[in-house]
Amino acid sequence: MGGGLLTAIVFVPLLGGLFVLMQREDRAAWNSAFIFSLIPLGLSFLLFAKFDPHSADFQFVEQYRWIPNFGISYHLGVDGISLTLVLLTTILISLSLLYSGGGDIEERPREFCFFMLVLETGLLGALLSVDLFLFYVFWEVMLIPMYFLIGIWGHGRKVYAAIKFVLFTMVGSLLMLAAIIYLVLSARHAFGRLSFDLPLLYQVPLSETESRWLFAAFALAFAIKVPMWPVHTWLPDAHTEAPTAGSVILAGVMLKMGTYGFLRFAIPLFPAVAVEAVPLFFSLAVIGIIYGALVAMVQPDLKRLVAYSSVSHLGFVMLGIFALDPQGVEGAIYQMLNHGISTGGLFLLVGMLYLRRHTREISEFGGLWRSVPVYAGIFMAVMLSSVGLPGLNGFVGEFLILVGTFLRNWAAAAFAVSGIVLGALYLLWTYERVMFGPITKAVNETIRDLSGREIAVMVPILALMLFMGLYPKPLIDRMEPSVEKMLAPVHLAQARLDHERAESALARSISRASAPKSSSALAVAAK
Repeated sequence: MGGGLLTAIVFVPLLGGLFVLMQREDRAAWNSAFIFSLIPLGLSFLLFAKFDPHSADFQFVEQYRWIPNFGISYHLGVDGISLTLVLLTTILISLSLLYSGGGDIEERPREFCFFMLVLETGLLGALLSVDLFLFYVFWEVMLIPMYFLIGIWGHGRKVYAAIKFVLFTMVGSLLMLAAIIYLVLSARHAFGRLSFDLPLLYQVPLSETESRWLFAAFALAFAIKVPMWPVHTWLPDAHTEAPTAGSVILAGVMLKMGTYGFLRFAIPLFPAVAVEAVPLFFSLAVIGIIYGALVAMVQPDLKRLVAYSSVSHLGFVMLGIFALDPQGVEGAIYQMLNHGISTGGLFLLVGMLYLRRHTREISEFGGLWRSVPVYAGIFMAVMLSSVGLPGLNGFVGEFLILVGTFLRNWAAAAFAVSGIVLGALYLLWTYERVMFGPITKAVNETIRDLSGREIAVMVPILALMLFMGLYPKPLIDRMEPSVEKMLAPVHLAQARLDHERAESALARSISRASAPKSSSALAVAAK
């Protein structure tokens, strides 16, 4: 049993949120929220240290009867797929609160801290749930705080962006709920009892038609969350209008709930359909990679450019997932972490610049290297990480994804490489326009460089970029057994599909060979 470690990680932020609401002074609220965010951060590092890298099963399991009449249990566990995402979540929440308390959020700070901590509970609960009903509860819990974070503390068309975010996500959630209910009823028919427990649901026998429809419902819900092209249209508005901390968590963690959902639910629940769907998802992923890069290239708004870059980068993650081999899937999980760190860092840097100039228009900048050299240096490092420079974290994930994809479909890998080239092009071009050249706006000569708090926020991000780029082994070792276990039924389904195709081809060949000869051929034979 887990000894309550996972429960503490999930619910300490919620308790912290309630405690923050009782504070009367703004500074006390910020300090309390940050301290309460450090507790799950420390516990997640303890979880990482105690995790057995040789086990493919769920570890630190906590399971108690919750609503037994409906087969619902309080079931938490962590494996190599969710472990690193838990660590990423706790790191980014703490850094976001540390940054926001420095002047980014001035109105209603207690409520802001409350929603951030409730959001952390929803995210961690979804990652650690092994009961499908419990997962759905946390999936919905994390939706509400983000709605308020965008709608209250956002910019510009913040209410429009918040409502659009909720509507898109709710459509997917309702489809997933219908699929969950059908799956659980199928489990009762097969095993004689209701159960939302995931290990049991993996074994539910389904017809081909049932599997296809259920996979479609799960896949659409998760594709909206990723978001994949063409259901990505809510993302740029939500990213652009959200406060900086909201953009960091949205890009760094919430989008990963979609890719995580494919790995935890859609693919292992319906492995045969996942194998059949590979060409479709390869096509959508490649389109998303190239489309996101091309649209990012023409954005005049710095934050919107980073938002569209997420569409491109998460296309790589989906490409690795549907490579359905260990290299591709491990690369996809690693790239989830990379994207959270690199893109989260970019959003923080854009937010710091916005605080100084109250504009994100690229045309308003130029020559910043001379006035804010520390900022420019850190921006370069984070930008190169997003590009995928060898030695930094982005390279490892992209390399593994392309290797895994090439082993399954070399054409998809070849097209995806163009996304890397385009990514380097728009990021380097953006950096050149913002940092180099003459200072054309007088105000840019006097803007202040990074404060001590802002440097303290960025140093852990830079350290993670170097560590993950130079020494990926501890992370990959912990995810490898769980990835291989997840892929085992997929490989079995692939072998069965290949055997059926071979038998079908052989039958067609025999049929053609034994077909009656044409009349002209018979006449020739008679002569």
